[in-house]
Amino acid sequence: MTTSDLLEDTYVAALQHDLVDISPEATFVGVVRRPTGWFRTTIDENYPALGPPPDFLDEFKQRHEDFKMQGMCDEGAHNAAWDEVRFEDRYRTHLTEAADAQEAVAELTDRLRDDEHLVFVCFENTDQKRCHRTLLKEHITEQL
Repeated sequence: MTTSDLLEDTYVAALQHDLVDISPEATFVGVVRRPTGWFRTTIDENYPALGPPPDFLDEFKQRHEDFKMQGMCDEGAHNAAWDEVRFEDRYRTHLTEAADAQEAVAELTDRLRDDEHLVFVCFENTDQKRCHRTLLKEHITEQL
């Protein structure tokens, strides 16, 4: 396995319902700002600094709700809000400019270089909705 092969991602419901086949050696790393209790029981650890910043997350969630109120389905509203708030650009900026995010990225990158198998976990099924964890995975893979 190469270092980048040691990094995977999935969503919490896939773990809870055994929808993914992941090595029992893997460490489940939550990357959410506001983990729920049931989320915490599914993962091994969480890095809140790798979730979107609170003000940005609140703006995104508000736009998501606005689009749903306009009649969009949940997935459509999610993805429309993602585009409108420039989620990808702003999240990538967060990863490169926020000190706590930089520290977390450095720590996780070191763990991968030490051959630890990590699986990033968030809430979104990326078959339907875009998720910051895929951007995070790309960002960390670029660091390896």
